[in-house]
Amino acid sequence: MLIDLHTHSRVSDGTESPRALMRSAAQAGVDVVALTDHDQTAGWAEAAEAADDYGVGFVPGMEISCKTSTGISVHLLSYLHDPKDPGLLAEVDRARDSRVLRARRMVELLGEDFPISWELVQEHTADGATMGRPHIADALVAAGVVSTRTEAFESVLTPRSRYYVGHFAIEPAHAVRLVRAAGGVPVFAHPVASARGRVVGDEVFEEMIAAGLMGLEIEHRDNPEHGRHMLRRIAAEHGLIATGSSDYHGSGKPNRLGENSTSVEALGLILAAGTGSAPVGVDIR
Repeated sequence: MLIDLHTHSRVSDGTESPRALMRSAAQAGVDVVALTDHDQTAGWAEAAEAADDYGVGFVPGMEISCKTSTGISVHLLSYLHDPKDPGLLAEVDRARDSRVLRARRMVELLGEDFPISWELVQEHTADGATMGRPHIADALVAAGVVSTRTEAFESVLTPRSRYYVGHFAIEPAHAVRLVRAAGGVPVFAHPVASARGRVVGDEVFEEMIAAGLMGLEIEHRDNPEHGRHMLRRIAAEHGLIATGSSDYHGSGKPNRLGENSTSVEALGLILAAGTGSAPVGVDIR
């Protein structure tokens, strides 16, 4: 059984609608897929209906934007939480609103040197989608400034660029507690993806585990092999669920559906622990 628990649709920064994403998953031979848009669950209903149509098992999820007190970005995957839980909803709404303000300011700065405008960025953002740097990257591609999203992120959109602007994000341990309170299963996404920027040290892992972290996304293209060894050790020592996923974004990234996967046993543990929402068409018996 091929299980991919980290994908994105146009509801955040993917390039496919939730329905098209489920169709792509079926075509790729994926048996179970989770939709984990950034700070957003608006794609769940469409994804669930499409998954049923295409014969794919669907796990509702979300990727939560977090940041440590020292400014290191952390992403937390939440599976099977209650999307209407007031505590979690308030914080992710705040993060999503902050992303919009941040994007506007970045576009203002970029507009001083490049032919890019807020209107152009909006043309590359689906209605109601969680705004992010990928949408700015798409606008830069359309304007001929760069050739691909990847080139944009490696140049003008890097955190080291003068155009970069930060945004509000939840403290990681607090996000873990919010997910658990909402009946969800919190899993630390690509924890040692050092090519993306700074990664956290042992103390943040310890804080998140103490707060109720339940898993680590170990098999991910951005986790280097030496980092995966460390993550496997941490998972074994603390009884954490080990997952693997593609982090698929459609044509927005080179990641391919099912290129990394989660075991049936790990999925079973997630399904047993999540109480805030229900999977659709998932049978692991």
